[in-house]
Amino acid sequence: MDLDPSTRETIEALLNANDVVLFMKGNPQQPQCGFSASTIATLSRFVPDFVTVDVLQHPEIREGIKVYSNWPTIPQLYVKGELIGGNDIILEMSASGELPEVFGLTTPEPGTPAISIAESVAEAMRHALQDQPELALHLDIDAAWQHKLSLAPAAPDAITVTVGDIDIMLDNWAASRADGLHIDLVETLTGTGFRFDNPNAPPPVKDISVQALRQKLDAGEAVHLYDTRGEQAYAAGSIEQARHLDAEAAKAIEDLPKDSMLVFQCRSGKSSQAVAERYRLKGFTEVYNLIGGIEAWMKEADSTAI
Repeated sequence: MDLDPSTRETIEALLNANDVVLFMKGNPQQPQCGFSASTIATLSRFVPDFVTVDVLQHPEIREGIKVYSNWPTIPQLYVKGELIGGNDIILEMSASGELPEVFGLTTPEPGTPAISIAESVAEAMRHALQDQPELALHLDIDAAWQHKLSLAPAAPDAITVTVGDIDIMLDNWAASRADGLHIDLVETLTGTGFRFDNPNAPPPVKDISVQALRQKLDAGEAVHLYDTRGEQAYAAGSIEQARHLDAEAAKAIEDLPKDSMLVFQCRSGKSSQAVAERYRLKGFTEVYNLIGGIEAWMKEADSTAI
């Protein structure tokens, strides 16, 4: 079967523009098959941000990627344009320690982190364990700093942290992210939940007003300002100092020191928030989102931007 040239072009554009691409069924929030769900769970241990393509929404890619890779099943993982494999291979590489190396990561040495929990949390954990005494309490912290407590069978190779009379099991990766973690209970609109205060997590994305950004730019401060809108919108008019966030700019950001001031801007400040969040998860510590985007900039700082 020959691959349609336009489909090949689409696939190659995705692979050339992104370091990690997963062709899957569904999306990370709602995988539509067990193999895709398993792959997402495995990748999330190591990679905070990656591009996914829902082949169920793109029939031409669903069939085309099988021809392109000469690989008959979905999901398919690519890293820097190279096919790594499907779910079985990904699980095998994860178990052997090869998968982190694909992403340039070194498996952390085993170590026991210091974890503290509020008494209300300990009480909730005791009740859960009493109801299912054959299970153990597990804590997972993925590469995007999402924390999850669950009950599952004890893992013989897990690191066990004992807090009072509570045993918490973690794998090496979660343990390497957990030192100093405090777990508390919090009341939300949907009920009671856990709150994880983790000093190791990257600082949250900060808001910056157009006035504050204008002052910094006028003062000649080292601000790296990126316009996250499409190429046409950027070409139609932009903040003078803003660089379009294309593939070349994205690669340039990777070479910046992690404490560089990054400011992301879109039309209204909504989509740029998501972009800023991705760079926070890459380890940058001074990441900002421009409140109101270029619309606010035109009203309050420079009406000639567009």
